[in-house]
Amino acid sequence: MLTPRTELDTRLDATARTWLDHALTEATTRQPAWETRFATAGRHCGRHNADPVRALLLTAARPDPPTLTRLYHHGSAAERRALLLALPHLDSLTPPTAALPLVEDALRTNDTRLIAAALGPYAAQHLDAHSWRHAILKCLFTGVPLDTVADLEHRARGDRELARMLTDYTAERTAAGRTTPPDLTRVQTLTGEPPKET
Repeated sequence: MLTPRTELDTRLDATARTWLDHALTEATTRQPAWETRFATAGRHCGRHNADPVRALLLTAARPDPPTLTRLYHHGSAAERRALLLALPHLDSLTPPTAALPLVEDALRTNDTRLIAAALGPYAAQHLDAHSWRHAILKCLFTGVPLDTVADLEHRARGDRELARMLTDYTAERTAAGRTTPPDLTRVQTLTGEPPKET
């Protein structure tokens, strides 16, 4: 969910509010400086406000796919995370699937913050079934809580292929003498494939 500017203003001091005013003006008019402001949002508005500030800048700038891609690939992990979290609010993307390569890139990492951010509403709407299933397995492997996966209940329900993959995953973990993550039972139940007794 996008944090409204009025709510952000209650968290920011006067200097940060002025900085954000200038940053939003630059973003709205697409002055090149807005991209630098995107990168330095945490320094000027505080780390805990960086994600919502960056989301506001992105929605104001309405970047095209090449700009979004550049911001992602040149950004820090925190900047990439903020960009991924903002994707559902970037309704100006043409085509709407233009940011899927960024989601796919995040899902190839082992950074659990990026994986969790990548599996928000944008991925729920646009990620193909094959990639989404592998993302669920990646969450189980890396310990990303499935509560962070948008629309999990809808996408997993009755998914027989995901059920098969989860059964194989369970068998591999059991054969290796490893425990299975608690979220496994939940997603197996959703697929209609109850966990096997071991």
